Amino acid sequence: MTRVRRFRDLAGARVFVTGAASGIGRAVAEQAAAQGAVLHLTDVQAEPLAEVAERLHARWAEPVDLADHDAVVATTDPLTAEHGSMDIVLNVAGISRWGTVTGLEHDDWRRLVDVNLMGPIRVIERLVPPMVDAGRGGHLVNVSSAAGIIGMPWHAAYSASKFGLRGVSEVLRFDLRRHGIGVSLVVPGGVATPLTETVQIAGVDRQGEAFRRAHAGFRRRAVTPEQAATAIWDGVRHGRYWVYTSPDVRAIHALQCWAPPVYVLAMRAMSAGAHRVLPEVERARRSDL
Repeated sequence: MTRVRRFRDLAGARVFVTGAASGIGRAVAEQAAAQGAVLHLTDVQAEPLAEVAERLHARWAEPVDLADHDAVVATTDPLTAEHGSMDIVLNVAGISRWGTVTGLEHDDWRRLVDVNLMGPIRVIERLVPPMVDAGRGGHLVNVSSAAGIIGMPWHAAYSASKFGLRGVSEVLRFDLRRHGIGVSLVVPGGVATPLTETVQIAGVDRQGEAFRRAHAGFRRRAVTPEQAATAIWDGVRHGRYWVYTSPDVRAIHALQCWAPPVYVLAMRAMSAGAHRVLPEVERARRSDL
């Protein structure tokens, strides 16, 4: 069996990062640059991406909307032709929208799947086959979520995309091993990124007192993007498949696997607590059904 390539350090490694303009993606790129990696960066936000790329001396940086298949092809194919195959590909970019099934619109489901699942798939389609052909091995990192392993309240649409990415990763961890390519599935819990301040929650009043208390609690428990990035690179260095960025996600995943009845009770309690912040109008509408 082919040995999976290990990256004890990143000096000279060709690293590709999506979502590099902010949050975990930027922190991942910063830490890679500090270790001497050769950076190739993308994000949908052109100006912040350009600033990060200049500061980190990235070899290549191009804005792209991962939901646009033609744009991804037009961006990544010239990248490979000019700079060669990547050593490490990190699918970090994503969007979030939460809500009850009665509050979510069809476009919410479609957009989340198109960006969070099909986006990484488009990157994998264009960049992983050249890694296989190069025969040097490598590593693929897919950033899923705690919502990709457990039934978090209000996360049905978001979880559809993140569970899907987990499924892709679960297959590729075995399929790519024969080519010396490792796979890591990152399952962050709370991470204090700008996304948490702007996430839209269908059917929930973000200005309500109950929501503000819940959000403050989330912020207290959240890790920083830098802490998440450190966990990711540690996972790559040690060839880990499961990468947890905080102990709470590791604990609830362990409950799910080894103590299912306790997990069910915990998730019921979480759901009950979350639904206490629903606005009165939503509760009233549901009671009429």
